[in-house]
Amino acid sequence: MRAPTNRRRAIAKALTALLPLAPYADMEKIRADAGRAHLHNLPPTIAVWLATIAHIRHVHTDYEKLLADGYDRDSARFFVMEQTNIVLTRWRATRLLEDDEEE
Repeated sequence: MRAPTNRRRAIAKALTALLPLAPYADMEKIRADAGRAHLHNLPPTIAVWLATIAHIRHVHTDYEKLLADGYDRDSARFFVMEQTNIVLTRWRATRLLEDDEEE
C-alpha cells in the first residue's frame, strides 16, 4: 500500500469532519470515490461532499428505482432529497442537501 498523499489525507480529514458517525463501509466507499480522477481538480471538501451525495443517493435511497421507472435524473434527485437528508442526519453530517443546490 502506498503512503498517503497530501490529497488522500485531506480527503480523509474532510470526510471525518463531514460525517462523524457514518458507517465504516460507507466511509471507505465515499473516500475511494472522492479520490477518483474526475473529482481530482476539486478541493477535497467539495470532492467529499459530491461523493457523499452520490453514494447516499445510489445506495441508500430509491434513486435507482425512480430512474428505472422512467424519471429523469433531476426529478429522481428531487424525490430522494428527503431520504438523502435523513441519512446525512443519521450520520450527524455537518451539512444537508438543499433543494436549490447545484451538484
